[in-house]
Amino acid sequence: MTINRTPTARTARTALFIFGLVGASLTLSGCLAPVLVGGAAAGTAVVATDRRSSGAQLDDKNLGFKVQHAISQKFGDTVRIDANIYEGQVLLTGDAPTEAVKAEATTLAKTQQGVKTVYNEMVVGDPASFGTRSNDTWLSSKVRTALLNTKFVPSGSISTTTDRSVVFLQGKVTQVEGEYAANAAADVSGVHKVVKLFNVISRDEAVRLSGSYSDPTGTSSKSPNSAPVVNAPGADSTTEPAGSGAVESLPIK
Repeated sequence: MTINRTPTARTARTALFIFGLVGASLTLSGCLAPVLVGGAAAGTAVVATDRRSSGAQLDDKNLGFKVQHAISQKFGDTVRIDANIYEGQVLLTGDAPTEAVKAEATTLAKTQQGVKTVYNEMVVGDPASFGTRSNDTWLSSKVRTALLNTKFVPSGSISTTTDRSVVFLQGKVTQVEGEYAANAAADVSGVHKVVKLFNVISRDEAVRLSGSYSDPTGTSSKSPNSAPVVNAPGADSTTEPAGSGAVESLPIK
């Protein structure tokens, strides 16, 4: 018997083999990965449920890379820097050897095109240990899971950053959504404090951006022993006068 080994037959067999592997992996995992839209730079992805447009998400990712590069190029290994951006709002976390270096990091961030406000939460002193940083990564994962499982919280629109067990929340949310999110994060074991840097929007805006909205019933509450929830710290604005920035802090409960 002659076996057909034409390119078409080989291609068909290869496709069937690949589909079989994909199907097996999905069966073993029991779930599908989140839907992502391709990013413009390596290691980036656009979340479909984010209330920012895909273009705004990519702009924020690229701006974060630029801010980190500018600071790292200036100070090298003397600083540990992480820049998380949400619609031009820059959150700096990490370690700085002196107050002067921390202040200059703020200045460098403000010079990048597209930056609106800078919140510099870098800690002055010895660098955080590997154990501390690993714990921060674990806490961020737990907080994201808590937000995902909390009713009335648009978890896909909230960015979570953890540094030395302090959780920073950024995103486009209504005031009520922000309260539910902050309280859910504060209830996560190991979290020392939750800092809100939300861009507060109206219910109508939430409906327009998400296509739907669930009106919460009752009020959000957190456990008596949970971490404190505080307002966003002061920011260095680059484009807007004081009191008119895009970020509106939620009141302390």
